[in-house]
Amino acid sequence: MVICAVSGLGGIGKTSLALCAAHLAVRDGWFPGGTLFVDFRGYDEDPVTADQAVVALLDGMGVRGADLPQTVAGQYGLYRRLLAGEQRPMLLLLDNASDPGQVMPLVPGTDHHRVLVTSRDRLTELDAQLIDLDVLNAEDAAGLIDRSLRLSDRADDRATREPEAVSELATLCGHHPLALRITAGMLRKRRHRSVASLVNELRGAEDRTAALGLRPVFEAAYWQLPPEQARLLRLLALAPAADVSSETAAALADLGVDRTFALLEELAAAHLVTPVPGGADVRWRLHDLVRAFGVGVVNGDVGLREEGEAARARALAFYHQWARAADDRLQWLPGRPEPARFGDRAAALAWFDGERAGLVAAVQWAREERFADAAVRLSQCLAEYLNWRRSFDDLITVCGVAREATHRAGNQVDEAIAWNELGNALRQTGRAEEAIDAHTRARDLYQAVGDHPREANAWNNLGIALQLAGRTEEAIDTYARSRDLNETVEDRHGEAIAWDNLGIALREVGRAEEAIDAHARGRGLFQAVGDRHREAIAWNNLGFTLWQAGHAEEAVEAYEKALEGHRAFENWYETGRTLSNLARAHKHAARPTEARTHYLQSAAAFTRANAPTEAALAQSRADALT
Repeated sequence: MVICAVSGLGGIGKTSLALCAAHLAVRDGWFPGGTLFVDFRGYDEDPVTADQAVVALLDGMGVRGADLPQTVAGQYGLYRRLLAGEQRPMLLLLDNASDPGQVMPLVPGTDHHRVLVTSRDRLTELDAQLIDLDVLNAEDAAGLIDRSLRLSDRADDRATREPEAVSELATLCGHHPLALRITAGMLRKRRHRSVASLVNELRGAEDRTAALGLRPVFEAAYWQLPPEQARLLRLLALAPAADVSSETAAALADLGVDRTFALLEELAAAHLVTPVPGGADVRWRLHDLVRAFGVGVVNGDVGLREEGEAARARALAFYHQWARAADDRLQWLPGRPEPARFGDRAAALAWFDGERAGLVAAVQWAREERFADAAVRLSQCLAEYLNWRRSFDDLITVCGVAREATHRAGNQVDEAIAWNELGNALRQTGRAEEAIDAHTRARDLYQAVGDHPREANAWNNLGIALQLAGRTEEAIDTYARSRDLNETVEDRHGEAIAWDNLGIALREVGRAEEAIDAHARGRGLFQAVGDRHREAIAWNNLGFTLWQAGHAEEAVEAYEKALEGHRAFENWYETGRTLSNLARAHKHAARPTEARTHYLQSAAAFTRANAPTEAALAQSRADALT
């Protein structure tokens, strides 16, 4: 390969890498014919043309003055003859090219010379080996700061003393080499101040690229873009997450997916977005500093701000449309109309998994009045998924933002929904008293607006929180209220949930036979409404109560039925619970081999469910049976 083209974001270190490689190659005798260098200034207002570059190259070969041909054709002819006549390998370093047309006329006609090109664009038109440079990893970025400080003062150990601040500083720089060197220079000037002080300044900067002195680098790239690409780039900067799908980008731009994809490919060739292949789609990631630059461009112009607000509204509408469809699939029960967009739970979960960061971030736009209603509607589509994935921190964030927005708007029903889901998330993280308060607020709001079906659900969730807090007798009364209210409003599904939870509470206070009856009633209602997922949970709860009541073989049968249902739904957390219960039953029946096998399977299921504490406990119980 005669040509090697190195490309990457402005300031990423392309020229430094090329010069270092050239120096080492010459030192090791690879190019005894010498090296030639041209800076094309490809991103300046007046870049060097190939015709101008050939004159500079001839000068480097000793051709100047009267020896220089007067015509362009003559100059190219002499250039090619000299290269062809030089039998010793030479290296041509063509730096900072922005267009293949600057480079192609200068490529030697022989294959024993080599050409090294650098560019911010991926010069795919060249018949060349293409090398893309990316930012540094976190460790190398922190190391660069440390070495830069010690280079000027060996006693400067601030990076060692403040590793967390250095790590955050590197993150604020996007691990971008030029930004890191600039911040190291800032730290050298303020040698008696902490790294953390600079971090605080950059964190509060209105335009971080300007604070880092990098704005001109990005401006040069931005202003060279065609209008459609420039528009898409600044709209991508407003996306809720750093990476987006092609469909999300299309929604932001209000363009078709195919046209958007083509524009994204052009931006990727300019290293302004990074394609991230994954699954059936390519996602597109914006570097943190490019993102900050794009936000700054939008904020600096009234017209662009209006354009950006409209784009964000389209993104929210897109997210809500698809999240609602995915949520419908996750909550679908036999007998209901089939959701149209997702053929099965796996497809819905896969979509949620891919978009989770953007969805959670988009809900936080509810803090802005213009987007509050749409963001709250989006939040209500995420609870089932986030519960399923046990992403309780995200769920607390989503529900907290929705609660604040609905309270400001005086929307009692949606505020109650937010309180109720917030209580569920708090309960799952062990914050029982906070969960009790949240469910109580939800219940009271539902009562105030006369929403009895949802009030019944709040009573049930309040019972779970009370039980978690050790107030089981109160929980029994609360479950009974939920059961009776669900029966009154003829919500058989809600009634089934209340019966099953009531069984757990009755078992805790030693009322085993009543508990068995309650679980059986709940299981039967779940079967009647076709909720196989909750039916499996009820089978597991019934099995545990039967086991405690001394009905060991019946308990094992119930666990096996529960396990079948959980595995069918790929509910790995409940699968782990049921396998642990089966292991316990086998252990007490003096079957240690079977018990150990089930504990190991339980640990694997909990691991898949993102429940490391439960996984470790199951593993330790298995190890104890070795």
